[in-house]
Amino acid sequence: QLQLVESGGGLVQPGGSLRLSCAASGATLNYYAVGWFRQAPGKEREGVLCISSLGGGANYSDSVKGRFTISRDNAKNTVYLQMNSLKPEDTGVYYCAADPNQLFRLCVAVPDEYEYWGQGTQVTVSS
Repeated sequence: QLQLVESGGGLVQPGGSLRLSCAASGATLNYYAVGWFRQAPGKEREGVLCISSLGGGANYSDSVKGRFTISRDNAKNTVYLQMNSLKPEDTGVYYCAADPNQLFRLCVAVPDEYEYWGQGTQVTVSS
């Protein structure tokens, strides 16, 4: 059973950077599409970006293009979310999720497509 644990959240000033980690256990994460999602208070969970399985590409929402990047470290069974030029509207609980079924195609960051979820980590962008 795949388990995911996020870390790296915190409080950062506008324009700052954070790197979130999504560490996996119980299975090899490289065989899964991995997405990052966020949920602000009173809002629905939204997809931020994802990385496809087996060396496939990434897919970014327009709101984070040019600011956020996603990467894998297969040796550590971990996916990272590098967030630069953070804005107050980036505030929320960030979740990573993994899906074994998005094979041989570009991933989609749609919450209902993902089977395994971490517990989330809080990111607050404020001065």
